[in-house]
Amino acid sequence: MEKVMLSFDKVSAHYGKIQALHDVSLHINQGEIVTLIGANGAGKTTLLGTLCGDPRASSGRVVFDGKDITDWQTAKIMREAVAIVPEGRRVFSRMTVEENLAMGGFFAERDRFQERIKWVYELFPRLHERRIQRAGTMSGGEQQMLAIGRALMSQPRLLLLDEPSLGLAPIIIQQIFNTIEQLREQGMTIFLVEQNANQALKLADRGYVLENGHVVLEDTGARLLANEAVRSAYLGG
Repeated sequence: MEKVMLSFDKVSAHYGKIQALHDVSLHINQGEIVTLIGANGAGKTTLLGTLCGDPRASSGRVVFDGKDITDWQTAKIMREAVAIVPEGRRVFSRMTVEENLAMGGFFAERDRFQERIKWVYELFPRLHERRIQRAGTMSGGEQQMLAIGRALMSQPRLLLLDEPSLGLAPIIIQQIFNTIEQLREQGMTIFLVEQNANQALKLADRGYVLENGHVVLEDTGARLLANEAVRSAYLGG
């Protein structure tokens, strides 16, 4: 029987009087890549926010590895081996690559720091080449590699990726998705929020479609990729 790593159970969320999520239910099994697709403003980033406590769910439950984390503080959630790569990367621009990675390793086991940083450099050789360069002087693609590497330094069991391909050149997007595939092969559980539905669904074991704060479809990545309604709405026909 597959182990559920993360579940949202009838989660609703509000921004003031505006309801952004309506009874959203979904789950991610251990070792899966699950993708959430939807148009801009559908509520994808808001759903990730309820996992990290911003905004808090106004009803429903968020459960990670059997623990109800709905009302937990963000730092406590991160200590449970959950890491997020936020939309827009948000690297520390005045710090070097290596200093950014060290910040990501804050919650990791101290005696494994060198092992983790070596692993990140193997995943992203470009970061090793740029290790003493300030992050703010790097390209968007390099910053995205750094944002993912920084998240991986914390030894996460669950990796959350919010629009990792946004604003990147096609060749860099392919590199990022190849790395995500490598992480899955190494047993990591990944929740991927993406507007680039074509790439995301090719990679995903399963996917959900979010529209106006409602889950309207759930299926395997392959079936969603072949679904005519999904193709028309998100894949340009």
